[in-house]
Amino acid sequence: MLIPIIGLILGILVGLLVPVDIPISYAPYASIAILAALDSVFGGLRALGEGHFDVNIFITGFFINALLAGFLAFLGDKLGIPIYMAAIFAFGVRIFQNLAIIRRLMLDRLFKK
Repeated sequence: MLIPIIGLILGILVGLLVPVDIPISYAPYASIAILAALDSVFGGLRALGEGHFDVNIFITGFFINALLAGFLAFLGDKLGIPIYMAAIFAFGVRIFQNLAIIRRLMLDRLFKK
């Protein structure tokens, strides 16, 4: 449990200290890819809390979800259809559901010792 937390802290520090400029034309695709990646991270934390985390599933899901979400946003942009709005809604709902389950798992562990 300590290694993922250390990795998360290191990732946040690198993200804050290394400036990354994303061109404005890529911003919608990057935002959808980031939401997909966050969905995978919170899904992984949920699986870890439930005791069935698999690193292979996490890594493949992380990258495939981010790439597919970015591609769908690109495709929707080319077709003139705001597909990214559906992705924002879906990933947002899943992130909040996973956070709620993670919170319950943490409270159960804290108070049931």
